[in-house]
Amino acid sequence: MRLPIYQIDAFAARLFAGNPAAVVPLDAAAGWPPDALLQSIAAENNLAETAFFLHAPGGPGQIPLRWFTPNIEIDLCGHATLASAHVLFECLEPGRTSVTFGSQSGPLSVSKEGDRLALDFPARPPEPCTPQSHPAIAEVAAALGGRPVAFFKSRDYLALYGSEAEVRALRPDFKRLAAVDSLGIIVTAVGSAPVDFVSRFFAPAAAVDEDPVTGSAHCTLIPFWSARLGKDELLAHQVSARGGELFCAHRGARVSIAGRAVKYLEGFIEV
Repeated sequence: MRLPIYQIDAFAARLFAGNPAAVVPLDAAAGWPPDALLQSIAAENNLAETAFFLHAPGGPGQIPLRWFTPNIEIDLCGHATLASAHVLFECLEPGRTSVTFGSQSGPLSVSKEGDRLALDFPARPPEPCTPQSHPAIAEVAAALGGRPVAFFKSRDYLALYGSEAEVRALRPDFKRLAAVDSLGIIVTAVGSAPVDFVSRFFAPAAAVDEDPVTGSAHCTLIPFWSARLGKDELLAHQVSARGGELFCAHRGARVSIAGRAVKYLEGFIEV
């Protein structure tokens, strides 16, 4: 098969920032290729995520969307969803301004808002956790380093730190983190105005030591910081080496995560 492929820098206003995602549109009439092939393509791309969606130009209804790290399929990915919408709006169906993807996490809508794309995602508020309820916390804290103030849990562990400087300074032991029974580890702290909060995200168990910008983590971060700061509109920075800017809104059971995207690569793969 000869398949189109795009690489998009998501949650970035310029190239070489944000989080790069590969996007492979597939012919809806042909259906899904074998899962083993999708996983092999993702492994070959060796990016944090490769997104695949079934495309029927002008077709009604939801567009099926799936995401793969280099070694597993995951249930939700923000930056690769934003990248997929960018490909759809700018490359495949110019002039289109909204889409609803069907995914393992239910319907996910994306709409254009000026020069940003806004993701409508499920909220995943975290619950406080202790060493008694979650014995892995001690190992997570040791592997992260620094002095976490408190721990919380949603899909991922969330470690709260006292300052942005502490979050930026962390140099985790990724081998130890990979052994923890959690897809990912979020670390976060309050930001410096005008930024409301900062974060980083580690997922060595999914072959991604540090994810540059993680939309799905903000399904947890937005309700967490909305409650702590008493506001529903939030500006977030993910302070990885590449960095990313996310415009966030808490909407009860849903969150809005908006950002920009830039195309880096367009071509074909032969499989």
